[in-house]
Amino acid sequence: MQDAAWHEEEDAPGPVVRPYALTGGRTRYEGEDFDLVALIAAVDAPEPAADPLLPAPWAPEHDMILELCRTPLSVAEIASDLELPLGVVRVLLGDLLDRTLIQVRRPAPVAQFPSERVLKEVIDGIRAL
Repeated sequence: MQDAAWHEEEDAPGPVVRPYALTGGRTRYEGEDFDLVALIAAVDAPEPAADPLLPAPWAPEHDMILELCRTPLSVAEIASDLELPLGVVRVLLGDLLDRTLIQVRRPAPVAQFPSERVLKEVIDGIRAL
């Protein structure tokens, strides 16, 4: 009996179709890739769903992202909050970026951080005080 229930679940359509439909079949954003820790902030703009100049597709998830990003969130946090695959969120973010509805704050490159030697010298200086 338990085996039959398992097969019913296996045959049921899964969530795989929904993300594909959300992105219009797109699997990647054509612009620069969104880093997992990049902060996304919504830009004050007219209601995108009501703007006739914005091309389709416009999904409710676009509005959800704009609502979430009133306070800057990382790409990973957005994907987690929406319970959507990271690739789908990146495509949706690309749509919003193309329409200048979001601002992306990319993480600082590693080269801009001080070296381990400099940090050690600072720590040693503080300890000497």
